[in-house]
Amino acid sequence: MPSTNRTDALGTVGHGERILVVDDEKLIRWTIAKSFGEAGYAIEEASTGAEALAAVERELPDLVLLDFKLPDRTGVEILREIRRASPEVPVILITAFGTLEGAVAAMREGAYDYRSKPFEIDDLLLTVRRALEASGLRDEVRALREETRRATAGAGPELVAESAPMKEVVRLIDRVAQSEASTILLLGESGVGKGVVARVLHDASRRSSRSFLNITCTALPENLLESELFGHERGAFTDARQQKRGLVELAQGGSLFLDEIGDLSPALQGKILRFLEAKQFRRVGGTRDITVSVRIIAATNRDLSKEVNEGRFREDLFYRLNVIPIKIPPLRERREDLRPLVERFITHFGREFKKHVRGFDPEALDVMESYHWPGNVRQLRNAIERSVLLADHDTLSVEDLPVEVRTPPPGGAVRGAARNIYELPAEGAEFDLLEREYVRQALERTKGNRSRAARLLGMNRDQIRYRLEKFGFEKVGQPPNAEGDAINDDGEEA
Repeated sequence: MPSTNRTDALGTVGHGERILVVDDEKLIRWTIAKSFGEAGYAIEEASTGAEALAAVERELPDLVLLDFKLPDRTGVEILREIRRASPEVPVILITAFGTLEGAVAAMREGAYDYRSKPFEIDDLLLTVRRALEASGLRDEVRALREETRRATAGAGPELVAESAPMKEVVRLIDRVAQSEASTILLLGESGVGKGVVARVLHDASRRSSRSFLNITCTALPENLLESELFGHERGAFTDARQQKRGLVELAQGGSLFLDEIGDLSPALQGKILRFLEAKQFRRVGGTRDITVSVRIIAATNRDLSKEVNEGRFREDLFYRLNVIPIKIPPLRERREDLRPLVERFITHFGREFKKHVRGFDPEALDVMESYHWPGNVRQLRNAIERSVLLADHDTLSVEDLPVEVRTPPPGGAVRGAARNIYELPAEGAEFDLLEREYVRQALERTKGNRSRAARLLGMNRDQIRYRLEKFGFEKVGQPPNAEGDAINDDGEEA
């Protein structure tokens, strides 16, 4: 077994994975420990079956190199015990008694591979690397299945960015995704699409080939959330019958999305801060620090600076998270995105429900554009899902929209924003100027269509005609907007 520099021979192989070497020959253990240590692996040794099982019970290794013949037990017997503790840990059997029967018995019990003594250390290193890669892929598949199970069905991770505010968000994503930034904070109201932005950030990054995992910090009680994030050791609490790796560990090399991080308890805030600063954590009930490389994408709909001032959020964690903040605008501030979002959702749900809905009436779009969407893109998506599901024709009309969307708010209540935009400023206001501006914007949005502008403003035909005359928009050739669209007698675009 030649002693060569492992990193020269095979490149940087290990990333600190813990390998348990079980062999009664001290020289074999020493040789493996030295060569594998140079290759970047952490090695623990055992000379008997009892020592091996005790080591596995203390802390589950990432891989086991197991001698076939031990003083107290056979390797196959030890393999069976390891499989009871964890079916996932790869085990490679090593023996001086290489027989076909032994290989078949080992594989039947779940061994990853079988090597005969004497072996080439580089060949064994290559086998170990392949075993760990296969184990990592299984972890990723399991994590992705869990992510799919948890996530609500979406229309894909692509962002709609026709509006200036969303174009700025996309510009930031392009710059940040390829950077080495390990922490990104997404800010915005509930339903604006922070989860979609997080996924786009991951897909555009160098980490895109690795896992993207997510968890909502309000979805679980504090004790279960800590275990879900950091994992736990066997026996850490009553129901911890075996060791479990948490999302932080499973996301190794990839991204972890922590939604609603502003709702974390003070205790968990401290543990998240420690992890962000040291890139290390301990499983619940564990004694060993585990180091990982994970990009944390955190999100909240809370005003964290206000939460800090009121003592509900740690100031040091806020500054650690707020290195690269990305604010996602509410839907009412990105009206240019509404139409393409509606078109995209109609296509998606038409395909999902096998409905032949191909578009929407202009009046339906007018109603949707005039609604303030307090639930943002999530509410819009839900509204289109319901409308497509219940529609009995190929074009959505006003009548297909949810009642809260198509019914004007009573008493002239606020339509454009969550705050009261009709509150009279302290310095007063010139009413005619406000009225003229609303009429101008309605005409601009409807490209000079008088009937549609009236609907946007909650007016009838006579009311809008009076104001067109009053403000000079009814004159022949008078442009209601910068593009110069004129109004004809039928209220259509000239």
